[in-house]
Amino acid sequence: MKILLTNDDGIDSLGIITLKAALSGIGDVTVVAPLFEQSAAGHGITIKRALRIVKYYKDDQFFGFAVDGTPADCVKLGINTIMRTPPDLVVSGINHGSNTATNIIYSGTVSAAREAAILGHHGIAFSINSREAANIDTLAPICAKITKKFYETGIRDGLTINVNFPDIPASKIKGILLTRQGNSRFEDEYELRFDHIGRESHQLTGILADLDAHDAKTDHYALMNNYISVTPIKLDLTDYDYLHELEKNNLGEIISQSN
Repeated sequence: MKILLTNDDGIDSLGIITLKAALSGIGDVTVVAPLFEQSAAGHGITIKRALRIVKYYKDDQFFGFAVDGTPADCVKLGINTIMRTPPDLVVSGINHGSNTATNIIYSGTVSAAREAAILGHHGIAFSINSREAANIDTLAPICAKITKKFYETGIRDGLTINVNFPDIPASKIKGILLTRQGNSRFEDEYELRFDHIGRESHQLTGILADLDAHDAKTDHYALMNNYISVTPIKLDLTDYDYLHELEKNNLGEIISQSN
C-alpha cells in the first residue's frame, strides 16, 4: 500500500512523526507536509506564488518533503509532482486537537484528506482531542489499523473519512462509533493586545460551543464519552431537501417579470 501522509501542524510535529512510524508497518509512506504550522488553514490553496519543496531530515535521516504552503497544497504537489505513482490512500494527521462538528470547515487536517477526494483519490483524517496529545504513542497503532481496514474494504468515491480520538490510554477507549457530523459554533472573543511599540491588535479566543451536545449520534458526543468517532463526509454540500422546496418558489418568475 502506498500512502501519502500530510498534516496541518507542520512536518516537525509529534503527530505526523508518530503516525509515520505506525503507518510504515503497513505500507510505503511518503510524507509531504507544510514547512510551517497551518492550523485552521481550511481548504486554502496557493495561487499567487510558486511553492518551494524542501527535503526534510530528522536525526540525519530523510523524513519527507516540506512545502511552504497549505495542507491542500501538499496533497496536490504530493500526488502530481512528488510521488512517481499515485497513492492508494492519503492520510492526514495526527492533528493536535479534535476536528469534529462544524470545526471541520476550518480544519487544514480534514481539508487535506478532502483534497484527495477532489483529485479522485481517497483520504482519511486523524485527530486527537488535546493539544498535548499525551497518549499519541498508544493511539497511533490504532490509526494504522483503521487505515489498513479502509484500504481493504474501500472508500466510496467522493467521500472522506474523519476520525477523532479521545486523548486517553488505548485501554480506556470504549470502542469505535460510526457518527454523523455534529453542529457547533465558536463563541468568538477578541482579546485586545499591544505590541512593543504600542500598536493595537486583536487575538481570537473563545470556546467551541456544541449545539447538539446530547445527540449520541454525533462525532463530538462520541469523543466526549471516550469513543473513537468515525464520520464519512462528502464533497457535495447541496441540501437536496431544501433544493426541492426552492423549486416551488418559482424563482424563474424574477427573470420573466423583468423582461
